[in-house]
Amino acid sequence: MPPIVHEQEMSTLKGYLARACNGEMFVLQGGDCAERFQDCTQEAIEKKFKILLQMSLIIISGARVPVIRLARMAGQFAKPRSSDVETVEGKKVHSYLGDCVNSFDPSERRPDPRRLVDAYFHSSATVNYLRAMIAGGVSDLASAPQWKLDNVLEPKVREEYERVVTRILEAMSFLTTIQAFSEATRSVNLFTSHEGLILDYESALTIKTKEGNFYNSGAHFLWIGDRTRSLDGAHIEYFRGIKNPIGVKVGPSMQSEDLVKLIQALNPDREPGRLTLITRYGAKNIERCLPGHIEAARSTGIPVLWISDPCHGNTEVTTTGIKTRNIENVMSELSQAFSIHARCESRLGGVHLELTCDDVTECVGGAVQYDNLSTKYESFCDPRLNYTQSLDMAFSIVKSLNECKTHKLATGLPAF
Repeated sequence: MPPIVHEQEMSTLKGYLARACNGEMFVLQGGDCAERFQDCTQEAIEKKFKILLQMSLIIISGARVPVIRLARMAGQFAKPRSSDVETVEGKKVHSYLGDCVNSFDPSERRPDPRRLVDAYFHSSATVNYLRAMIAGGVSDLASAPQWKLDNVLEPKVREEYERVVTRILEAMSFLTTIQAFSEATRSVNLFTSHEGLILDYESALTIKTKEGNFYNSGAHFLWIGDRTRSLDGAHIEYFRGIKNPIGVKVGPSMQSEDLVKLIQALNPDREPGRLTLITRYGAKNIERCLPGHIEAARSTGIPVLWISDPCHGNTEVTTTGIKTRNIENVMSELSQAFSIHARCESRLGGVHLELTCDDVTECVGGAVQYDNLSTKYESFCDPRLNYTQSLDMAFSIVKSLNECKTHKLATGLPAF
């Protein structure tokens, strides 16, 4: 089958990520925990696209920094699980490993290789419609008032976002008046990403260029999960051979000496924008882990981009068995990440979030509390930030970025 994305797009993204390393851009990576084939619809794709647009608009307007939009879309169909089996209604069945492998329906848990082909077609359809929306002007800043906020229940968040849109439209009106309007406001960058977990799928989508380079043509950006980053494992072997920009999840179990070896193995040519470290510690562990990892990465002399994933390390299970995340802990880890990087004369270049545009009740915070989590819990795997919580995170990111900018200016370091 033909590639889903083009190698030139991957090179463009790598250049953007190199700029993010230097503080010239900021990465917003977000989307569902696990995509479902059934969600490959016009409405679902539009919603995911628009929440990334809205969050990036808030960050660009509030922090005055260009945003790289990296969607967890068009390929996030596989999920690692801690156990091969699980008990459903008293019966042991294969664990749900994502639509790329088996069905969420307990009666269809037998792994089916034909689903790899289904994943290709659903990924292609998603990318096709994303490109159509961008070409069709959905991302035009003049259309910002039509990026509806129907699901935002908290008036404060809605009003704050609408003020951002008003300011941007006023600025655009001024530029039009003085005939300085740019076509850049009519389009956006949007790249796709997923965890490169199922190597049968990733290998099938690997192409070799005329120059002899290998690219994974299934996504612009792929990452290695915390469970599959063994130095002598197949995932590291595969990832070191492709030219895509890549990421590695870094958790509390990562030893500094292993991090050094991983960085050296995955970016031996010291290429800026090639390697991203996505940290996921948990609010209680980040102070203990991150400073040492920053020092270990610095000791290699190899450029890396740091991104914070404040969701995964803050997952908890309630007394009634519901998996959730508390927004206070999520925001705490992200805030600490910004502060620690600034203190260590490093730079946090982006954020990685599991989120949805829907008004779900999966993460505790705002109108969602522990006693009403089951009201609209729709995730098939991990809990996601809902619409209101996602926009609130964007405003929190702006606050932290501006605080870091002030700190760097005060200490004589370059800001953005």
